[in-house]
Amino acid sequence: MKTTNNTIFVTGGTSGLGLGLALRWHDLGNKVIIGGRRKELLDRIATEHAGIDTVLLDVDDPESVEAAFDEVTAKYPELNAVLTMAGIMQPENLLDPGHLATAEATITTNLLGTIRVLTRFAPYLAGRQDGVILTVSSGLAFVPLAITPTYNATKAAIHSYTQSLRIQLAGTPVQVIELIPPAVQTTLMNQQDNDNAMPVEDYLSETMSILAEQPDVTEVTVQRVGFLRDAERENRLAQTVAAVNSH
Repeated sequence: MKTTNNTIFVTGGTSGLGLGLALRWHDLGNKVIIGGRRKELLDRIATEHAGIDTVLLDVDDPESVEAAFDEVTAKYPELNAVLTMAGIMQPENLLDPGHLATAEATITTNLLGTIRVLTRFAPYLAGRQDGVILTVSSGLAFVPLAITPTYNATKAAIHSYTQSLRIQLAGTPVQVIELIPPAVQTTLMNQQDNDNAMPVEDYLSETMSILAEQPDVTEVTVQRVGFLRDAERENRLAQTVAAVNSH
């Protein structure tokens, strides 16, 4: 992936890692369009960061995805990159039948939302010589955190879906990149003050360095997530699962 002269659409980019990456790309001279559900946040971002454009987008709603696709591609026909960052993470008690609502919402946003966005944008990007699709899984796709079972499952599904997408797009110019974050100090699961989570700016800096130094990268794995990503292939999965779930 080139680091400059892109036109990038970031879904779920109003906060956290999505906003952080959007601002980093913006600072490098890329044209950035942020999609999100909350108009007040979109308006604030556009006011505070001149040159960033915003689009209302709710990935849970197929009509909203369709409308966002039409708006973005009409205004920016040069669009060449999409980052599917929208996601939610909630704890679940699997012995409580009420957890089903959380599970369904998590699947709808994290998995179906990603699939809906890529269903519309992937064919468009396939016509771009410098097309890029960036998906977002998690270290928990490889080692589950027991209190967030459906979140883990959706991220494992995103990992597998991304692999299939990369194979199917092998005959096109599109590069498919999977971001695999560790726990990061964002508001996701109220981790902003978690000393065991990676500082946001550290994650953003290491990720941008990887993208710059490895333009053909397929998985962006910062050093801290290797403990999870490599657990199974290093034959220490059971121990790692136990360690992750010991708190």
